[in-house]
Amino acid sequence: MNVLVGERLSIITSKMQTTRHRIKGIVNGDDFQIVYSDTPGILKPNYKLQETMMKFVNTALIDADIILYVTDVVESPGKNEEYVERIKSSEAAVIVLINKIDLSTQEKVMELYNYWREKLPLADVYAISATEKFNTAPIFDRILELLPEGPAYFPKDEMTDRNERFFVSEIIREKILLFYDKEVPYSVEVEVEQFKEEDKILNLMCVIHVARESQKGIIIGHQGQALKRVGMEARLDMEEFFQKKVFLQLFVKVNKDWRDKDRALGGFGYDME
Repeated sequence: MNVLVGERLSIITSKMQTTRHRIKGIVNGDDFQIVYSDTPGILKPNYKLQETMMKFVNTALIDADIILYVTDVVESPGKNEEYVERIKSSEAAVIVLINKIDLSTQEKVMELYNYWREKLPLADVYAISATEKFNTAPIFDRILELLPEGPAYFPKDEMTDRNERFFVSEIIREKILLFYDKEVPYSVEVEVEQFKEEDKILNLMCVIHVARESQKGIIIGHQGQALKRVGMEARLDMEEFFQKKVFLQLFVKVNKDWRDKDRALGGFGYDME
């Protein structure tokens, strides 16, 4: 979505479950408005959090005029059979994007291309590299051709349906996904307690919630070094995103088993869509 929108709205890591929410990216032209909806990846839920994530996927499938099904050269093409069958029976137009072709061979890419042409015969199939922006321009043109005519859903100057606090929390969560291993990044949620914007500086106070006491020490690290690294890297990204200086305070709090508690999930915005 970041490539198609032209702005970095969704966080990116190589780890699964990086995207938890449904994030809309809006592209406006003189006579068109495209609303992209980036959803969590498909998974089998183990927590109420993941059940909610799959609800975002299901809602997006129902809402969409066009479904962009993103697969890649690494994952097994048959792993989401149930959703592929739902996509096949959907009334929406379908575009299959085979991503990360820069990590593969031409022979392997052609094999996958033919697989998806056979699997979804009515779909358009594109072999792309999002990081290299290879073959991504034709997708935009095809989307414009396929979109039905209708009124704009959002004002012309909007780029996303998410507020600034959301992007603060996502930037911090991205750093946690990058810097920590095993279960820890998946047990974390970030809450923005203070967002105070002044002319030249943005004052932020954020709480990193963890599911267990042992995770708190891991997040903080020896003499606070791990947490300090998260704060420093997140602040740099925020200053680029908001185009102003950022003063960021980070705290860590144990919110026991928050991933399975309705009230906690609601407080973190997982029941709002």
